[in-house]
Amino acid sequence: MWVKLCCLLLYFLALFVLARVFEAVAWYESGFLATQLVDPVALSFRKLRTILECRGLGHSGLPEKKDVRELVEKSGDLMEGELYSALKEEEASESVSSTNFSGEMHFYELVEDTKDGIWLVQVIANDRSPLVGKVHWEKMVKKVSRFGIRTGTFNCSSDPRYCKRRGWLKSTLIMSVPQTSTSKGKVMLKEYSGRRIEVEHIFKWITAHAASRIKTIYNSEHLKEEWNRSDQYRVKIYLFANLDQPPAFFSALSVKFTGRVEFIFVNVENWDNKSYMAEIGIYKTPSYILRTPEGIYRYGNNTGEFISLRAMDSFLRSLQPEVNDLFVLSLVLVNLMAWMDLFITQGATIKRFVVLISTLGTYNSLLIISWLPVLGFLQLPYLDSFYEYSLKLFRYSNTTTLASWVRADWMFYSSHPALFLSTYLGHGLLIDYFEKKRRRNNNADEVNANNLEWLSSLWDWYTSYLFHPIASFQHFPFDSDWDEDPDLFLERLAFPDLWLHPLIPTDYIKNLPMWRFQCLGAHSDEEMLETFPDSESDSDSENKEVFSSDREVSEDDELSAFHGCSAGERGCGGDACSCAGHYCHHEPCQRRARSYSSAGDLEPDWSAWPSDMLHCTECVVCLENFAKGCLLMGLPCGHVFHQNCIVMWLAGGRHCCPVCRWASYKKKQPYTHPQPLLSEPPS
Repeated sequence: MWVKLCCLLLYFLALFVLARVFEAVAWYESGFLATQLVDPVALSFRKLRTILECRGLGHSGLPEKKDVRELVEKSGDLMEGELYSALKEEEASESVSSTNFSGEMHFYELVEDTKDGIWLVQVIANDRSPLVGKVHWEKMVKKVSRFGIRTGTFNCSSDPRYCKRRGWLKSTLIMSVPQTSTSKGKVMLKEYSGRRIEVEHIFKWITAHAASRIKTIYNSEHLKEEWNRSDQYRVKIYLFANLDQPPAFFSALSVKFTGRVEFIFVNVENWDNKSYMAEIGIYKTPSYILRTPEGIYRYGNNTGEFISLRAMDSFLRSLQPEVNDLFVLSLVLVNLMAWMDLFITQGATIKRFVVLISTLGTYNSLLIISWLPVLGFLQLPYLDSFYEYSLKLFRYSNTTTLASWVRADWMFYSSHPALFLSTYLGHGLLIDYFEKKRRRNNNADEVNANNLEWLSSLWDWYTSYLFHPIASFQHFPFDSDWDEDPDLFLERLAFPDLWLHPLIPTDYIKNLPMWRFQCLGAHSDEEMLETFPDSESDSDSENKEVFSSDREVSEDDELSAFHGCSAGERGCGGDACSCAGHYCHHEPCQRRARSYSSAGDLEPDWSAWPSDMLHCTECVVCLENFAKGCLLMGLPCGHVFHQNCIVMWLAGGRHCCPVCRWASYKKKQPYTHPQPLLSEPPS
């Protein structure tokens, strides 16, 4: 995770440097920066009108260029960046969607239950034509959508009872605006009563109702009282301007930040005495002043602080964010970090996407789970001071020059998504190149693996853990109710090759029982050589013959030819391999028992053996007899071998008993040795 986080930070640093390069190139080619002021006198009438439309100021009654220019100057300073954005937005002929309401519940859910937005709805009565024609309505939708005003159409034919109850007997326009200045307050519906249905007149009606929610100050005494008053709002933004009403973007933001930021419009049109404005530091109009408990901030002096809805919305969100804003930001960052796995992971293409999907699911699940206690934590009433200190930290950090650069870059890249995606892809390809170069020296097979090889290894892993328990999580012995029937059933399946090569960890081997082989009344090695020279030579020659003949057959044939116990517990059942006292009915065991009893009646010390181990005196892996003091190891099925022999057998991937094929990591019911009968003849 830390690697992906570092890669993401490097990507953001590259975006920051790239934005500075673009600014330098723009300055070199055109000779101006985005923060430079533009003289409205040098602009054409079309560009001035475009600026007014973006700011939300009506200009239908201003036919002269001089009047339009003065209105632009009264609404705020114009920067090169704002002019460029406005012209680009006008050239983009994107169609804005409008909602078609299906009935009362749909209308209530979207319009009446929305507390932080403005809706403009055209109601079409039964058997009536709409109030605004299709062409004018499309223009209206495009005009108001740039200020965050959502639009829709309600046809009374879909729900005539609701229209009658509302009194919508004729086609009209309905505007939805929050009624109070508190967050999540009531919503009031206003009906258009004008006779003229031109776009500009309807827009004036909308902006007038939206501006009525903003507190307006007309004299210096009222300003002094409001400036020194302390209330629930910690953040206030003042607009000092010589206008009849605030711009539409200012009014739309007042609705969007209801309960978080208070918007105040100071109309200085007829002021004779502006001494108090000088006392509080306001020397020119128009001015956008942000007042916080930490001090006064003049909006428009730093990079990217344009007089537009998008720029001021980004600025206020960084100062006074909601919990939802922080969640969306964390969601974007986490998913950007997770997508880095597509380039960090090496190998087959399918492997990359499988790892990516797994990472996306894991990261998003952890993000949602981690946010749940945070939301509950913020609901506690005695954490108000913590909340205030957090907002103060946001205000301090986001009023710096570096924060203004970050906001400007965010607006630039969000308006050019193709550039953002291409730079992300290029950064990922660089990471992939360096990661592949680093891993090629360590593991060339992983880097060069194709899709088929990786899918084959994935299938092997899946089938291994599907048909076998994970051995690393088992502590031998392991008791389970499924020790009998499931494995017997699986052994009889028609496709046993699914578990012939399982990927099972070998850490269970260290938990297998080990002990040393001891004999009762054992003689020295020299005596045994003198007493039994013939038997040993015969045994050695026999073993050599068997070994040479079995090199020509497969491993499974070798085991089945040498051991009569290859049928599992069906052969080595109750009297399995009990030599020197209790005879096994299998021929190899009987032969070994006869050699021992005829050699010198050497009795192994069975008391040193674990109680659930079968008694034998020969390792069936190497076909050598157990010597005194040799280290033995037993499997869960009860068969015993040389420790070195069985470890090499298991480490080679054959996780089963060489005799009975019982799984070497699976516990078996303990073996109970039968008591000898009194009438049993001695050996």
